[in-house]
Amino acid sequence: MEEVKITIIGSGVVGLAVAAELSSRYDNIVVLERHNTFGQETSSRNSEVIHSGLYYPEGSLKARLCVEGSEQLYAICNKYSIPHKKLGKIIVATEQSELKILEELHKKGQRNNVKGLVIMDENDINVTEPNTAAIAALYSPNTGIIDSHSLMKHFYNRAQGNGVLFAFNSEVNSLSKENNGFVVGIQQEDYRFKSKLAINCAGLSSDYIANLAGIDIQKSSYKLKYCKGSYFSYAKPSPVKMLVYPVPHEELAGLGVHATLDLSGRLRFGPDTEYIENIDYRVDANKGERFYEAALRIIPGLERDAFVPDMAGVRPKLSGQNEKVRDFVIKDETENGMQGLINLIGIESPGLTASPAIAKMVADIVSKIFN
Repeated sequence: MEEVKITIIGSGVVGLAVAAELSSRYDNIVVLERHNTFGQETSSRNSEVIHSGLYYPEGSLKARLCVEGSEQLYAICNKYSIPHKKLGKIIVATEQSELKILEELHKKGQRNNVKGLVIMDENDINVTEPNTAAIAALYSPNTGIIDSHSLMKHFYNRAQGNGVLFAFNSEVNSLSKENNGFVVGIQQEDYRFKSKLAINCAGLSSDYIANLAGIDIQKSSYKLKYCKGSYFSYAKPSPVKMLVYPVPHEELAGLGVHATLDLSGRLRFGPDTEYIENIDYRVDANKGERFYEAALRIIPGLERDAFVPDMAGVRPKLSGQNEKVRDFVIKDETENGMQGLINLIGIESPGLTASPAIAKMVADIVSKIFN
């Protein structure tokens, strides 16, 4: 039976970042991906926003890795000419009751070491984004947008250039612990091989992979809940030049239907939050009215007929509807009797922003296992 040093399961942006980082330190690495190329799920179905890290609980992995990842991501983009724009973002209060929440968000961002946050009054907003309905706003200058496919291609090229073997159309259907590693089974051609280390970056299927390895995902609270987010694009010129967000939902079920721009300047609204049983990427055109009304709250004067169904993504959440927000799981499973298994579960937003920082964290865990 063939043997490799490290197997990475999943080639979304996080799996690719991990492959790029580890391949600069180790050889004999394989990446398994069930689709015919990388980044086919959550990584290519999102707002493509580089977040600053102001929303997440102080001390959480989401907060720390988002702030670190944002800085690293801009450095990568500048060094390797990956298309991106540091547009800035405003979170707008549209009524008096939201002012306190805005101030609390400002304080939380400062505690998370987010740089450059400023509370704007109505006069400031009239100068910077006059077409919004804000009476005050929290300005985040370091929020931006990125071409996520170009970023993934960069990580892929780096990893491949360092000798990583990518096996596409390779769906993992067994993962069994042995004395000094794991036996990994691939559904296609019923192939089996040994791996000293297995890193679970399977995104929407990460709980399934953990379960295959023998971890009780209910007992470990690793069971994922699928949260769909749909988008509508705006088929007219954008009246705003920055990203515009409403004050966020309680417990961060979502950040509310917000306005984002892509690199060509096209305006898009979304995502909403809809918990679903099965993965489904269809956009319900009947949601158009709801999106229009939500968008009007932050940007008045929009035209209803210009709202066009765009795309949908699914978030791999660890928290269900009306449940307390959960942090990323990035864990060496030695204490569960699974030495050599590193699980990454519930890597939803800000996973794209945090990807280079997540990769460095995983590399630190790997170095402790191998030393």
